[in-house]
Amino acid sequence: MSMISSEAEAHAKYRHSITCHTDDLAVVHCLRSLAQWAQQSGQKFPSWGGTTKEHWKRDGHCITLRFTKPQYLDGFRQKASELLCGLWSEVRASDNDPATPAKRR
Repeated sequence: MSMISSEAEAHAKYRHSITCHTDDLAVVHCLRSLAQWAQQSGQKFPSWGGTTKEHWKRDGHCITLRFTKPQYLDGFRQKASELLCGLWSEVRASDNDPATPAKRR
C-alpha cells in the first residue's frame, strides 16, 4: 500500500462533518481548537484541515470540521455552543463527508 493511499484511508475515517459560519477570524481559530479538543483519538489535523484564513475567506466565512465519530462531532457542537454562543452558526452537518488529504506540491 502506498503512503498516499494509506493517508487517504486515514483521512476517510473523518467523515462526520459540520460546516460553521462566522464573520470573526478569531472565532475560526477557537472552533479549530475545539475540533482538536473534541477529536479524542487518532490524528488531530484531519479534523480542521483546510480551514486556513484563505479557505475561510474563499468559502464565504465558512469552515468545515470533520470527526471520526458522531459523538466527537456532538461534543464539539455542545462545547462550541456553550463557549461561543452567538459567535458562530451551523450551516450544515453530514455523516458522510470524508476529509481528503491536502494535495502535495
